[in-house]
Amino acid sequence: MTDNPTADPVVVIGSRFPNAPDLSPIGASIITATEIRNACVDNVNEAIRKLGGVYGRQNLYGTQDYDLDMNGFGADSYNNLVILVDGVRISENEQNVAVLSSIPIESVARIEIMHGGSSVLYGDGATGGVIQIITRQLGSTPLMGTMVAELGQFQDHAGSAYLTKGWDDFNASLNVSEQKSDNYRANNDVTQKNASGALTWFSSGTRAGIRFDIAHQDAQFPGALNTMAQFVEDPRQTLHAGDNGTLNIDRYTGFFEKTMDDWQFASELSTRERVSDSVFSQTPATYSGRQTEFTPRVRNLITIGAIQNELVLGLDFMNWNRQTTSSYSLAYATQQSHAIYVRDELKSGAARIALGVRRELFDRSAYDPLAYPVQNYQAGQGVNAWELQGSYAFVPDVDVFAKLGQSYRVANVDDNALTLVPNTPLLPQLSHDLELGATLGNNNRQLTARFFQHDITNEIYFDPLIGPYGVNTNLDPTRRQGIALEAIYRLSSQFRLTAQAQHVNAVFTGGVNDGKELVLVPANTLAAHLNWLSGNGQNAYVGAQWVDTQRYGGDFTNTCSQLIPAHASLDARYAHAIGAWEWALTGNNLTNRQYFTNAFECMGGIYPDDGRQMKMTLRYSF
Repeated sequence: MTDNPTADPVVVIGSRFPNAPDLSPIGASIITATEIRNACVDNVNEAIRKLGGVYGRQNLYGTQDYDLDMNGFGADSYNNLVILVDGVRISENEQNVAVLSSIPIESVARIEIMHGGSSVLYGDGATGGVIQIITRQLGSTPLMGTMVAELGQFQDHAGSAYLTKGWDDFNASLNVSEQKSDNYRANNDVTQKNASGALTWFSSGTRAGIRFDIAHQDAQFPGALNTMAQFVEDPRQTLHAGDNGTLNIDRYTGFFEKTMDDWQFASELSTRERVSDSVFSQTPATYSGRQTEFTPRVRNLITIGAIQNELVLGLDFMNWNRQTTSSYSLAYATQQSHAIYVRDELKSGAARIALGVRRELFDRSAYDPLAYPVQNYQAGQGVNAWELQGSYAFVPDVDVFAKLGQSYRVANVDDNALTLVPNTPLLPQLSHDLELGATLGNNNRQLTARFFQHDITNEIYFDPLIGPYGVNTNLDPTRRQGIALEAIYRLSSQFRLTAQAQHVNAVFTGGVNDGKELVLVPANTLAAHLNWLSGNGQNAYVGAQWVDTQRYGGDFTNTCSQLIPAHASLDARYAHAIGAWEWALTGNNLTNRQYFTNAFECMGGIYPDDGRQMKMTLRYSF
């Protein structure tokens, strides 16, 4: 997906180690920093959606962190997707989306999107896919930086600064940002403050350092509208004035890489503190959690003639706990997991084949003296993952690939807090995954087509039809099956067109709802983006997205007479650079289309998406 192969140093993290492009993850997409700048994208979540073609829906809190959905997992998509920053997992061990808004776009070197089951290397939740954000890791460089100021509708104003400086064997970087906005809906004011930085020491064959990431979010929550009539009357209104919350995330990471001949050693040790305070219906609650992660691994990479072999062996350790403090709960929950995995990939000429296996054990407990009945369980679970992958380049511009395997997800603390049988954790979710695909063409004209299928047993999902209020449960067997297309076409030296399309058939394959469609999964999505690079400092972007109808949340029986309506939106941006300065005008949903992508009752429980938003940006780079 790179405009100019020499514009960015292309290194990929396919096997959890830096690799040359010829060992990039089979069937993966890579978005470079150059593409992000050329497309005028100003946040990571937007880059993944608009450049990576990953479908996203407005989250329930109205912030920038859209729910990302790979391969049609609907309302539970964020639990079937693993997101990492520089090898450290930031997707949550709770029913919360990853806070990508805390990652400054200026610090991103590239984004790697690996589609389909990837649990061998990445463990729990990697069924829909894996998204890896790699930040800039510069060596000896002069002082460089970028400062950005933004002003837009709905009292939107933001500022950010990125600085980096390198010496002979040392590099330091710092990012700070703040954004405030009243947002589109009433009672949806959001203030986001972020700070991150890294100190890296490097020498021949060694890289080590520390990184910190701090995010603070203060938000008001507009909540759902009860009926379609309320949405039609005024999609900006709220019925939940006073609902609000704060979120504080502090993450500290130490990392180490060492190369010795054919061997490479790497690890990250990361700790994350997460404190969330919320008030819903005038009832306050606090959730305080800590997660510690240690990921040692080793790789042997040897070349004998035309044959190259990569062997990776690793361990993953995670320790997590959370304390709830409220009038209705004093729950304390813990989870410990440890995993071992091994993966071997052989490359000979135009052919690649890889085989991997993983075993992970989970120990979890929970106790809540205020719950009725008293919540108290302690359980251990073990799961396995495996994969077989291969690709073959018949000619330089024709590459076919295939992936077969098993991935998994285990129930998190929020899943197990509300089950049909109290104090009984849900069974692990297992998915048998298949992907077949081909890539045709080069960087100027390229088409990638994928067929994917997930056959899932014990899928973990919220079923509103069980009991008076609904419960989290293991569903009857389900299947996601579909086709995804991604195309790149360079019309000229100045114009580049990209497009993504996906068709998904998500259904029950057993039980009382056999053959019925799953909810909140659009059957078809389509996006197209046109970029113009004038060569004289001017550039522009126009993007259109179309999303098909989908079942309302909870409509497992498919008895609701209506579907969530299809919608289309149009975005555009124009920018002009003069020397070190650049100003830009950006518009999202230019036609002011009124639509929604989250609704959890038949024609009710509606969370409206944003209407038209305009903003101006001023950037200074040195």
